[in-house]
Amino acid sequence: AAHQSVEPGHRAALEKMKLQPILDLNMRLGEGTGAALAMSIIEASIKILIEMATFQDAKVSEKIS
Repeated sequence: AAHQSVEPGHRAALEKMKLQPILDLNMRLGEGTGAALAMSIIEASIKILIEMATFQDAKVSEKIS
């Protein structure tokens, strides 16, 4: 589930489906707003995992002479 709506029925539905929301921003906007926000976070996380250099790649742990 992308987000936890403040609507009581939404909370009950998530519990019934045993889903854990990614976000809980106290929203009641609907129209997939939580999904749009969650997808941006997921895409950014994947990009970081794939593209971010390690300490070794970035030569962070090497001494500069």
